[in-house]
Amino acid sequence: MDLSTVLYEVADHVATITLNRPDAMNSFNQAMIDDFARIWREVKSDDDVHVAVLRAAGDRAFCTGVDVKEGIHRETNVWSQVDPGEKLSPKANQVWKPLVCAVHGMAAGGAFYWINEADIVICSDDTTFFDPHVSYGMTAALEPIGLARRIPLGEALRIALLGLDERLSPDRALQIGLVSEVLPRDALWNRADEIARVIAAKPPAAIQGTVRAIWESLDSTRTQALATGLAYTQLGNPIGQAQIDRAAVPRAKWTLR
Repeated sequence: MDLSTVLYEVADHVATITLNRPDAMNSFNQAMIDDFARIWREVKSDDDVHVAVLRAAGDRAFCTGVDVKEGIHRETNVWSQVDPGEKLSPKANQVWKPLVCAVHGMAAGGAFYWINEADIVICSDDTTFFDPHVSYGMTAALEPIGLARRIPLGEALRIALLGLDERLSPDRALQIGLVSEVLPRDALWNRADEIARVIAAKPPAAIQGTVRAIWESLDSTRTQALATGLAYTQLGNPIGQAQIDRAAVPRAKWTLR
């Protein structure tokens, strides 16, 4: 792939994606949006990729949303305009391979396009989460709507309505379930890679079917979700079981988080 704003590499069934605009605090411009359209097509179609890790270069920010200096392409006809998340977000591109998101520094506004659709989110102890839209007189809608499906509604509203006047700390993010681990900055990338490799070692058909069943259930009633889930087990389990030697499966290791 010819990428100008993102680094992409695959090793041991893990695709590592690194936002690489540190001088612009990894804000996304049109080039990055286009890069991610290519990346998700590649992740989806490459059967050697079982899991993806998303991280960001530089010290200051994971991502601060759209690049306000460069802007992004928008159709002049308001009814032809589309959400940039249609290209940035994995689930919007029907990528059912798990995404582990490793967040550090500032994670603001459009950064939630990735955080909201990650399967596992971890962060460093220097991370702050916030959404500045309303402080600039802009309606906060797309990012908090996705966020409200991950965390309690009141917490999503607080982030959206307080804008630049409050930042969510790593400890609070852990308390409300936005992240599942908080680590020292120098341990973040290694931990994300470790988690990804554990998942990547499992039968990919079982993993992808699990991700798809759970995410699609968010758009269904409980009865519809269970019926679809049953169909996925009937289709996916024979494939997943064929991908593994049950005798070689290690015994469970119980650990406390």
